[in-house]
Amino acid sequence: MVTTPPEHDERIAEAAERLRLAIVRTARRMRQEAGGELSPTLVAALASIDRLGPLTPSELADIERVKRPTATRIAAALEREGLILRATDPSDGRASLLSVSPKGHALMKRLRKRKNAYLSKRLRPMEEGDLEVLERAAEVLERMLEDPS
Repeated sequence: MVTTPPEHDERIAEAAERLRLAIVRTARRMRQEAGGELSPTLVAALASIDRLGPLTPSELADIERVKRPTATRIAAALEREGLILRATDPSDGRASLLSVSPKGHALMKRLRKRKNAYLSKRLRPMEEGDLEVLERAAEVLERMLEDPS
């Protein structure tokens, strides 16, 4: 059995706390910069459908980590706004598939552009070394998020 010294665990806990706060604050600022056209929940669902779709409501629920009735309500709200399209699943006539409409693609493009512009503005004055550290951190975070455990 491998044991880690207590100071290592303390370092991990401190790093987790700082990362959590930085990620939450950054996400909040990007949401603010993107504008309040949709709630964060609807934007997240639309982004998932855009990135991974077409999806069934059950798949959307799994991806967004919500219950199926919640995903159904989210999909209905996105459909009312004209941001997604619902079609019958050809492999199961009882199920539907959700895909992003042209209006939804345009909205996602606009939101991403605003968020990227905000981050670019914040990154522009950074020194090369700091920019390299953030590029490396993005790689590490992406790898960490892709790990199914």
